[in-house]
Amino acid sequence: MNTAAVPDFRGTAVVVVNYGSSALLAEHLTRLTRDAPGLVTVVVDNLTTTAERARLQTLATAEGWYLVEPSGNLGFGAGVNAGVELAVEAGASRFVILNPDAELLPSAAAALFAACEADPSALVAPRILRPDGSLWFGGSDLYLDDGRIRSRRRRLATVPLDRIEPWLTGACLAIGLSLWREVGGFSDEYFLYWEDVDLSHKVVAAGGTLLVLDDVTAVHAEGGTQAVGQTSSGQAKSGLYYFYNIRNRLVFAALHLSERDEASWRRSTLAVSWEILLQGGRKQLLTNPSVLWTAVRAIHDGRRLATRIRTGRASTH
Repeated sequence: MNTAAVPDFRGTAVVVVNYGSSALLAEHLTRLTRDAPGLVTVVVDNLTTTAERARLQTLATAEGWYLVEPSGNLGFGAGVNAGVELAVEAGASRFVILNPDAELLPSAAAALFAACEADPSALVAPRILRPDGSLWFGGSDLYLDDGRIRSRRRRLATVPLDRIEPWLTGACLAIGLSLWREVGGFSDEYFLYWEDVDLSHKVVAAGGTLLVLDDVTAVHAEGGTQAVGQTSSGQAKSGLYYFYNIRNRLVFAALHLSERDEASWRRSTLAVSWEILLQGGRKQLLTNPSVLWTAVRAIHDGRRLATRIRTGRASTH
């Protein structure tokens, strides 16, 4: 390694939430951390099995990573929050949040950190490619009229820009400590999925900016973290994927939208939930019809949580 060509990573950290993915970390994360002197690495191990915990302990010791070991599963957002707190204690003030199945090389990480330093109000993401080189993420949009999500490339020209809210994926994000503290990190209302939509919304609401660095790339082996439902488009996804995407859409609406917009999202819940199920293809509905029950439970739980949130908001006014 030519250390003279490697940026100084002092004051920076990478935070990864693990869920049964120690093999992915050994394959992907080491390609960043072994060539990034000064980088603090924090892995939060949401408990799966004692054998997986032991494998990760061995890997973390060998690689010099910090390890957070909750007794259960904190979920993604709360896991990241715990990892960031440990990274701060270790001296970091800029952070990259990275999926276990995402590969980020040191030069790309350095560019993300530099963007955060140049603009402390920015939440920053790279372009994210699939292993075959096709684009997996280049910016995403949330449509405020109905709660649908589309990639920035598929933005509908017929929808006014003030009814479209951009957001950045949590698969690879960079943020500085001051902005992280200002927005309160990830919300713990979601457990899995939509935390990144929520964080992006809070950054913009606080006067910050969302920045995609089109000349910086990461690679996302979509489907690597099977345990949390990341599968290729058109292939059946996990019950967790369907449940939390359907449920958390309603949670986000209750937390952040006007009464009028939230009512509009509620009216389109069945249609959007059906579209979420169809992301896994129609064949699964014949081979695994229980996914329909998953959607029903998700809608019920989302409505229950939304009512609780609205009641709590009303009581504070």
